[in-house]
Amino acid sequence: MTIRPRRSILYMPGSNARALDKAKTLSADGVILDLEDSVAPDAKAAARDQVAVAVKAGGFGAREVFIRINAIDTEWHAEDLMAAAHAAPDAILVPKISDPAQLEQVGRRLLDMGTAHKTRVWAMIESPLAVFNVLAIAGAAQDSETRLSGFVLGTNDLAKDTRARLVPGRFPMIGWLMQCVAAARVHGLDVIDGVYNNIGDAQGFVAECEQGRYMGFDGKTLIHPSQIEPCNTVFTPSAEEVAMARKMITAFDLPENQAKGVVSIDGRMVERLHADMARRTVAIAEAIAARPS
Repeated sequence: MTIRPRRSILYMPGSNARALDKAKTLSADGVILDLEDSVAPDAKAAARDQVAVAVKAGGFGAREVFIRINAIDTEWHAEDLMAAAHAAPDAILVPKISDPAQLEQVGRRLLDMGTAHKTRVWAMIESPLAVFNVLAIAGAAQDSETRLSGFVLGTNDLAKDTRARLVPGRFPMIGWLMQCVAAARVHGLDVIDGVYNNIGDAQGFVAECEQGRYMGFDGKTLIHPSQIEPCNTVFTPSAEEVAMARKMITAFDLPENQAKGVVSIDGRMVERLHADMARRTVAIAEAIAARPS
């Protein structure tokens, strides 16, 4: 089982050259070099060129590199997509996706431009319409030309469009978040939780990371480097979790248990499906341990 850790994905403004250099030194699993919300309209073109140069130059190590372009219905989208395609990051993050036809359009353009196959497409789910259509959007992954590999939740935009309040515990959004996680899993996609806005509230941030992990998110998007380490800690399986996972795998691999659906481990009845979950826990822990420091 090959797994890429995506515990912490940090937004970095594409208009800030120092931020782009700093992105190469941080312990985040991935960085989103942003051409959208964090870049003013009059700085879009310069940011586009700067990000393309930085990605082509490399130096990001094991960090997954995303370029977030501007939305399909904006004046900057076409040139953003072309620049990102030629820079060949790990992924292009497309905001404001609300139906699968938009992803098909992006996929066709990438094919026409001969974009490197390694460059994948991720979709931002950040509107009420996207939530209603999320299963169909996830289904676009079945068309290999779309390159769809994951979702990123845009919870701030979702709050703006629905008028839901951003409150501790996110109870107004739980149903929407879980719907997105479920749709992603139906079609084998990874899904990354939205950002936490209050940089000064470390305790609240950790609580929201823990909530996201309980919900099944693969990681969380971040807005400040100070959020990286606590996020990584929450989304890293603990030593106790890994030990129990290995014990489950070992138990079901015993010859006498090969045909069993349930075994007893330390007085607890464990189903084979728990062993399958355990294999992922071990795989993600090993992938994290293997990452360069």
